[in-house]
Amino acid sequence: MLIIRQILEVQVHLQTAKSQGNGGKMNNDVSLFERLRENEEIAKKFYEVEKRILSILSFKDLFDALMTEIKKQFNIPYIWISIIKNSEAHRLIESMADLDEELTESINIIDKSSFFALTGRQTEPILANDGLKPYFRMFPQQRHYLVKSIAIAPITMDGEIIGSLNQGDSVQTRFEPGMDTSLLEQLATKVSLCLSNVAAHEKLKFLAFHDPLTGLLNRRVMETALNREVNRAKRYSEPLSVAFLDLDYFKSINDTYGHETGDMVLKHIADNIIASCRSTDIVARFAGDEFVIILPETDMEHAKHLLDRVKKKMDDTPFEGKEITIPVSVSFGIASIEDFDNESCTPQALLKKADERLYVKKEARNKK
Repeated sequence: MLIIRQILEVQVHLQTAKSQGNGGKMNNDVSLFERLRENEEIAKKFYEVEKRILSILSFKDLFDALMTEIKKQFNIPYIWISIIKNSEAHRLIESMADLDEELTESINIIDKSSFFALTGRQTEPILANDGLKPYFRMFPQQRHYLVKSIAIAPITMDGEIIGSLNQGDSVQTRFEPGMDTSLLEQLATKVSLCLSNVAAHEKLKFLAFHDPLTGLLNRRVMETALNREVNRAKRYSEPLSVAFLDLDYFKSINDTYGHETGDMVLKHIADNIIASCRSTDIVARFAGDEFVIILPETDMEHAKHLLDRVKKKMDDTPFEGKEITIPVSVSFGIASIEDFDNESCTPQALLKKADERLYVKKEARNKK
């Protein structure tokens, strides 16, 4: 609105100068009028970008919109986002499976100390067109020698700086120190607001399907997946196995080291299960220290081999805490679709059989 008001004022000055025959003043006002018109067009373009991103609720869509809209509105060839390693934004991005290759290449992960060494912890945009080599750490690898001028706008999430929105051009004069950055700063503020909104939405979406402590699928999602896999195995006459695991002597760990350490041990167990399983396996936290692994297209023999691998991984990888090392081990029971006839094989029956076999193993261990 301020720019529009300024344009109207200049139009009045132009009419006055024309009526008074003041040519010099009129030429100056024409030049000012043209600059204001240019600024108005730039402001409109920033507004179009902001309008496009404000209603977005996923990281993928937000980053995609930023890349697309900024290139379209401003004809800027290089746009990317730097994200501080291990920041909340980095952790959320790591958990996303739907980022395509092109978008992944536009996200540059940088360690915290390097980022703040370059930006000085300031929130105002930085413009540079000389001595860019130190900034290469913020560039995607393939753009090191293509960019001749850059604009770096720090962005925040929930008030914490988590990276920057970066624009680059092969033209050295595109971004120069001393240029007005107020609109770029405004855009960075809107992007930061969007990031906070998206993060809240992504967390809620994650918690709807995952256990908050371990990050594994929750019981409800596991039951839905097992029902789907049982139906598929029956339809195509394919093997299917299910394993029930629990942590040995977990109560003793909690009693000795406390529940906080117990939670960290559970997270350690979950991470090792994931590391030992195949990408096609479905791993979930069932309850407490109990876990379920659904093994599609896997018969009993192969399921035993895989669970032996999981158990060995646990035996070989104790939990390392602050000044403590806790040996961990798991027990497991396996049920397979081959244990049942077609009629009696249900998701509930598979889980019950696997749980019963786990119980038998633990009873045998306790009698030793």
